[in-house]
Amino acid sequence: MSKEVSEEGQSRKDYVDPPTAPLIDMAEIKLWSFHRALIAEFTATLLFLYGIAWAFGGMILILVYCTAGISGGHINPAVTFGLFLARRVSLIGAVAYMVAQCLGAICGVGLVKAFMKSEYNSLGGGANTEATGYSKGTALGAEIIGTFVLVYTVFSATDPKRSARDSHVPVLAPLPIGFAVFMVHLATIPITGTGINPARSFGAAVIYNSDKAWDDHWIFWVGPFVGALAASAYHQYILRAAAIKSLGSFRSN
Repeated sequence: MSKEVSEEGQSRKDYVDPPTAPLIDMAEIKLWSFHRALIAEFTATLLFLYGIAWAFGGMILILVYCTAGISGGHINPAVTFGLFLARRVSLIGAVAYMVAQCLGAICGVGLVKAFMKSEYNSLGGGANTEATGYSKGTALGAEIIGTFVLVYTVFSATDPKRSARDSHVPVLAPLPIGFAVFMVHLATIPITGTGINPARSFGAAVIYNSDKAWDDHWIFWVGPFVGALAASAYHQYILRAAAIKSLGSFRSN
C-alpha cells in the first residue's frame, strides 16, 4: 500500500504526482514534441477506426502502448476531456488533441469506405445511432456509463500511486484500458453501436452522412463528456481526496 513516510517530522510520499498542467500554455505550441503528439493522436485514431469488440479493445491496447510515451495515448476526446479536468493537459493541448483525433477518425472511416465499400454500406457506415427498441435516454445512459468505465480505468491504470501500492503486481496500463473498451463494447453495441469516443462517432457520421446519424449524434458527445466528467471527479475528488487536501484539513494515506 502506498503511504506517506515521515522522516524527522517531514512528510515524504513514496510516489510522485505528475506536475499540474497550466490552463493555457502558449509556449507549448512552439515545441516539436507538441506537434509530434498531435500527429500521434491523429494517426492512432485513424488506425483505431476498424473492427468491433475484441478488435477495438485489441487496437486500443496496441495503440495506447505505442503512443503513450509520445502523446499520452488518449485517442479519444472524452479521455482528453477527463485528463484536462484533472489538469494533466492544458486547454490548448486538449482542444488540439480533439481536433487531431476527429480528423484522424474522418480519414480512418474514409479509408474503410474506400477499401471495403460494399461492407461499409451494408453496415450503415459504422455510424452510431440509437438502436430500434431503445429510447434516447437509454442510449445516453449507456454512453455515460460506458465512458465512465473507460475513463475511470484510464485514471486508475495511470495513477502514480499504483506503482507504489501495487509494486508486487506488474501492470501494463494499456492492458486494462483495452479490456475496458472490449467489455463496454459487449454491453453497449446492442444499444448504440458503442460510441464512448466522440471522434469515432464524428468520423463515421461525417463520412456516412445520414439524417439518422446526425439526429442522434449529440448523444455521442454529451454522453461521453458527462461520463468523463463523472470519472474525473470521482477519481480526483473522492479516491484521491483532492477537494479535502486542497482545504488543508486531511492528509491522504
